[in-house]
Amino acid sequence: SAPKDAVAFHVQGTPGVKLYVVHETQSIKLPSSVSRWPLAAGTEVLLAMDALSKDVGDEKVRISYFREASGVPVGRAMLYLTCVEVSLDADTSRSGAVSRTLLDKTTWTWGPDGHGAILLVNCDRDDPKAETPDNLDTAILSYADLKDMSQMVLRTRGPRTIFTGHRLLLHVDYSDADKVGVFYSGNSIALEEYKHVLGGSKLVYAVKPSRHQEESVFYVEGLAFPDVGFSGLVSFHVTLLESPEKGLLETPIFTDTVVFRVAPWIMTPNTAAPLEVFVCSVDDNEDFVAAVSAMAEKAKCPLTVCPLPENRQDRWIQDEVEFGYVQAPHKTFPVVFDSPRNRGLKDFPVKRILGPDFGYVARKAPEGISSLDSFGNLEVSPPVTVRGKEYPLGRILIGSSFPRFGGRRMAKAVKDFLFAQQVQAPVELFADWLQVGHVDEFLSFVPASDRKGFRLLLASPSACYQLLKEKQEEGFGEAAMFEGLEGVPKPTINEILANEALRKFNNYVQ
Repeated sequence: SAPKDAVAFHVQGTPGVKLYVVHETQSIKLPSSVSRWPLAAGTEVLLAMDALSKDVGDEKVRISYFREASGVPVGRAMLYLTCVEVSLDADTSRSGAVSRTLLDKTTWTWGPDGHGAILLVNCDRDDPKAETPDNLDTAILSYADLKDMSQMVLRTRGPRTIFTGHRLLLHVDYSDADKVGVFYSGNSIALEEYKHVLGGSKLVYAVKPSRHQEESVFYVEGLAFPDVGFSGLVSFHVTLLESPEKGLLETPIFTDTVVFRVAPWIMTPNTAAPLEVFVCSVDDNEDFVAAVSAMAEKAKCPLTVCPLPENRQDRWIQDEVEFGYVQAPHKTFPVVFDSPRNRGLKDFPVKRILGPDFGYVARKAPEGISSLDSFGNLEVSPPVTVRGKEYPLGRILIGSSFPRFGGRRMAKAVKDFLFAQQVQAPVELFADWLQVGHVDEFLSFVPASDRKGFRLLLASPSACYQLLKEKQEEGFGEAAMFEGLEGVPKPTINEILANEALRKFNNYVQ
């Protein structure tokens, strides 16, 4: 707006505006001792406001243009300023509540000193009458369902007429839309007012700021766990748009972004204190169920017995399910991981374990399953430090084939899922030498009061040979194995020790 022959300018603003002139790479705060600045290509005026406007255009900046050395301005320009606040916030400091923060909301970092908001996969079933987990519907049927979700708060402050003349859009990236659901009640607390506004096919929601309320609270649920092609990070944006003259597109003036990470599924080690014990009752294990019941009572732990009609003669509950949990600052709940094994117990996790504050996740194996897909082949260590790197949640252990062509492996979908959770970096062990091939057949962890707080118990063929040799020397060479079992060979200690092929195989295994 400078007249053609102007060479210098002077700038001043009302008290609510802070002004700076950038001249020859120096930034000078106004007013300064210099009153005129050259109208050069590299000269800039920067302005800032840190208090909200009460009215539209209530702060002003005036620029006066001068010809060389003449005292009278040859032209003037006025800038009218309105300061509003538009801010999208979540629990980026992980305190359990949404608060204003100077942390970078668009980045996410791990660990106790990290920052960034956390989202839970809403995979429990708070309504006992519902058929499916809560992350498969787009409705809120109970306040318990809301408590599993993370809050996202949109703040809009400033003269209300600005918000009537501009559009405010809450939006999610297309690539993230199938991973999240967002609910909004227009600041009502009535359950029936909560509407599904973002997620799935809904990418944009136009927010109408209320005249009486500066904050709009949105509830966000995760729909999918981290997996192949999904790191777990999801971004939400709010954009203020200027409405144009007819026929032109709206112009984005400002966008604020907040990033959530979907919390991983975390396995619990069997050295942790038990919360609940599950056991199957089948035709021939009354004594076993009684012994487990007595142990559970001693540990003051609730016991769930899965009866015959529900387990259909499948006693291997350890192979069908694995227990873990999800955790955010505002909420923690257990989640059962259902294996693709699907034998007699296949309906038990959905029918009897999924429920209020008990989630469910499963992975299928379209390529067909092997014994290595049973969850006896899925264990986790207690917390460990490996070569200086800490694993505060331990490391997942899975059995696999020897790294050569062929052999059985865990289903790709299950293995990919476990690696994608990141926090318990899996270790693959050679287990395919076993008939069944599960890691729990040759290792287990038990609590200990010293050192790392646990011991790893490892099966040892050579220790077994040593024991058999001792017994032979003590004169028990003719003692037979497996007495009392029907339909199996009953070799003696002498026969076992004389079997060279068996010894060779066991040396290889050791």
